[in-house]
Amino acid sequence: MAIDPGTKRCGVAVCDQLRVAIRPLPRLERSSWKKLLSNIRELVAELDAVAVVVGLPLESDGSDGPMTLEARDIARKLTLSLDIPVLLQDERVTSYEAKGRLWKSGRSLQEGRDLVDSEAAAIILEDFLATS
Repeated sequence: MAIDPGTKRCGVAVCDQLRVAIRPLPRLERSSWKKLLSNIRELVAELDAVAVVVGLPLESDGSDGPMTLEARDIARKLTLSLDIPVLLQDERVTSYEAKGRLWKSGRSLQEGRDLVDSEAAAIILEDFLATS
């Protein structure tokens, strides 16, 4: 399972046991970090996930920015509350790539806005699986 945590929403994607089929899930709203963490824990249990990959939004030069620190914090909190590995994956330009994919698939602007977070999570998961 991969997540793309943002300031308002969190994209979610999963893959099958063979690590072949990746699918975006409905995004999670982030009313608070506590609620978001609870929702992620529920999804992990419901989906019987074996790991959580957290998108790490590094700056273009590879340094940490404000959202990088938040992603590291959520990964740390998930590590403390889950009995499965929690891993970080560089996610530079995934939102841009997700928007491009959605546009190419013929989605409307509104559909794209609703789906971009979880499409970005799917790209994070694809990238992670390709390098692991």
